[in-house]
Amino acid sequence: MLTINKKIISKNAVKVESILGKALGLMFKAEVKEPLIFIFLEDKLVPLHMWFVFTAIDVIYLDKRKKIIEIKENFKPFTFYNPKKKARFVVELKKGTIAKFDINLGQQVSF
Repeated sequence: MLTINKKIISKNAVKVESILGKALGLMFKAEVKEPLIFIFLEDKLVPLHMWFVFTAIDVIYLDKRKKIIEIKENFKPFTFYNPKKKARFVVELKKGTIAKFDINLGQQVSF
C-alpha cells in the first residue's frame, strides 16, 4: 500500500529493487496500472528517461526518511529528467496523481 500524508494513493504499489527492474521501469507500457517504487541502498542522483514509455507520468523523489524532496509532474514520453537532489526512493505514478491528491514537498510517504 502506498500512502502520502495518510491518504491512500494505491493499495497495490510495486517495489522495484533489482537492477533489471530499475532499468526497465515502465518501458514498453501503454499505461501505469500501479505505482512503481524504486528502492536504492544509498542516497544518489537518479536521472530518469522516458525512452519507450508511451504515456506521461508523475514522479516523486524521497529521502531516506521517505519524505518528498523533489517532484516532477507530467513527465512526457521520450524525454529525460535530471533531479537536483539525491534520493533513496523514486516513485512513478499515473499522470495527474500529484494534482489529484495535492502532493507537496516535505510530505511523508509510507509503503
